[in-house]
Amino acid sequence: MFGALRAASRPGFPALRAARTAPVTSNSRFLARTIVTKKFTSDHEAVIFDSDSKLGTVTITNYAQSSLGDVVFVELPVVGTEVEQGDQIGAVESVKAASDIYAPISGVVEAVNEQLNSQPGLLNKSPEGDGWLCKIKVADEAELEKLMTEDAYKKHCEES
Repeated sequence: MFGALRAASRPGFPALRAARTAPVTSNSRFLARTIVTKKFTSDHEAVIFDSDSKLGTVTITNYAQSSLGDVVFVELPVVGTEVEQGDQIGAVESVKAASDIYAPISGVVEAVNEQLNSQPGLLNKSPEGDGWLCKIKVADEAELEKLMTEDAYKKHCEES
């Protein structure tokens, strides 16, 4: 076996010679990059935006879930609903309080996390992961620039 590997690594080996002389081509689909951006609102929602799909996954932040306490009910928006940035799109109820959820971006609700109907505690376990609220097809990517970066959001929470 090692003899075959040694022979293949020699300059005169036909398969390697063909590989060395093969033209290098560029395929743009391999050069495309998906950019995922995470932005925050002052009301403690976050949106994780995927530049390829143009979908923003809406979540509450870890800070919000820890402030709420144990979540017992989640009201989600209806798929197909057109929302504007800042519109109320749902609510979260916990043993401590109830809080409205606002759209961090404008667009159309493409999906909701149905698991939250039977497992609202997912918001406590994984608010920015498995506990996502909805996915919005973003109408205006420029709205993302109005939202806070992670550093700005951390500073906002420290000042609250």
